[in-house]
Amino acid sequence: LKMQGAAAALRSSTLPGGCRAAVAAPCASRHAAAAVVSSPALQPAVLRVVSGGRGLRPLSLLEDGRRNRTPASVSPAAAAAAVPAGDAEERGDIAGTVQLGAMIVAWYLLNIYFNIYNKQVLKVMPFPYTITAFQLAFGSLLIFVMWATGLHPAPKLSLAQLGRIAPLAVGHMLGTVFTNMSLGKVAVSFTHTIKASEPFFTVLLSALFLGKVPSLPVLGSLVPIVGGVALASMTEVSFNWIGFWSAMASNLTNQSRNVLSKKLLAGDDKEPMDDINLFSVITILSFLLSLPLMLFAEGVKFTPGYLQSTGLNLQELCIRAALAGFCFHGYQKLSYLILSRVSPVTHSVANCVKRVVVIASSVLFFRTPISPINALGTGAALGGVFLYSRLTRTKPKDA
Repeated sequence: LKMQGAAAALRSSTLPGGCRAAVAAPCASRHAAAAVVSSPALQPAVLRVVSGGRGLRPLSLLEDGRRNRTPASVSPAAAAAAVPAGDAEERGDIAGTVQLGAMIVAWYLLNIYFNIYNKQVLKVMPFPYTITAFQLAFGSLLIFVMWATGLHPAPKLSLAQLGRIAPLAVGHMLGTVFTNMSLGKVAVSFTHTIKASEPFFTVLLSALFLGKVPSLPVLGSLVPIVGGVALASMTEVSFNWIGFWSAMASNLTNQSRNVLSKKLLAGDDKEPMDDINLFSVITILSFLLSLPLMLFAEGVKFTPGYLQSTGLNLQELCIRAALAGFCFHGYQKLSYLILSRVSPVTHSVANCVKRVVVIASSVLFFRTPISPINALGTGAALGGVFLYSRLTRTKPKDA
């Protein structure tokens, strides 16, 4: 009788959904959860919550149901946007590669035209201090235009930063002066062959000022550099001691600037400055420093009366000097931009190729006579530079 009474009680408590009253609340909760989970807009969020619960195994059923859905249940907008996203990324990579290639080509061309125009100007007007001041003034003008138009934000300088950058500006100014002195005395190809010995001064100055001891492979890479420069010097038709030592002094001052920049700007994290603005400030300070040097060394000679007495075409001279100044500033700015896009190893290799291109183009343009031994010496020096760049840049601490 008791069992019959219990069965009658259970039958009387039957719900329309087929659940008993004792389990009506759990069933209602499950129906509500299923309704929420089946909503396309909230399904991903619910799945994440469910997957984070402990001991909730129905997730596998939901996943199975999602895997068995027909393609018609997938959002058409999401399916249509998947392919264009991949194509856009691929097009972006191609566009970036093309842009980088165009920048490298422009870097090479500006180097070539700078050396050609600069050599032509120095040949008829042998005033390296004045030419240097003009080139730095032209670059300073372009920098102010860049800041004024908002192409690049102007830096906020402190007196402490100016004090650390000033020695770098001295090295930059002197390096430009000595390069122009060498280009005025010897062939462009010979100047750049001597300037290929920059790694020798880098190793020497880094050991003296930074305490960095080079490895044996790095020292070995200096042998073809020094030997190649010596061989090229002995067989150079346009050899001149002033041109030779001026190019060597340019290597010394330029690499001193690079080594001092690591030492003087090492603790400048509180006042960071990007490479473009650093180069811009160095250019402006170099121009200000070159003015008294120009007036003291060549100011008396460089007068309108003197220029008229030489019979030079002033308009043609000014145009070529302006083009040389534009190319001078442009190729240095592009060098910084390229370095910000590629690794130091790639930039070093591109710089080595650039020197080869400049030497070859100057030989062809000026029809510089070159012997096989001279070409061998130049090639050995450039090969040593390439090897040096690979050995020094592949170390993680130097990257």
